[in-house]
Amino acid sequence: MNNTTAQDRALATFMNGDTLTASQISSRFGVANPHNVVYALRRKGYAIHLNEGRKGSRGRAKSDFYRLGQPTKAVIAAGYAALAQ
Repeated sequence: MNNTTAQDRALATFMNGDTLTASQISSRFGVANPHNVVYALRRKGYAIHLNEGRKGSRGRAKSDFYRLGQPTKAVIAAGYAALAQ
């Protein structure tokens, strides 16, 4: 029996260095609202970034995609300031 959630599977994908579009999250992990998966991971402290796609060399639009990144110094400082209060 597989007890992993869509969040767990998406996080594992991000931790492997892969990127995912909203439609890939929806289709791969069977969720109706992929943005909720990303939101929940962000609430858990993971720095999930949205990279906006650009037009390719042949004029085709590339999709926006999510990736796991590093939090900025400002975000880390804000976290420590919130904990100190």
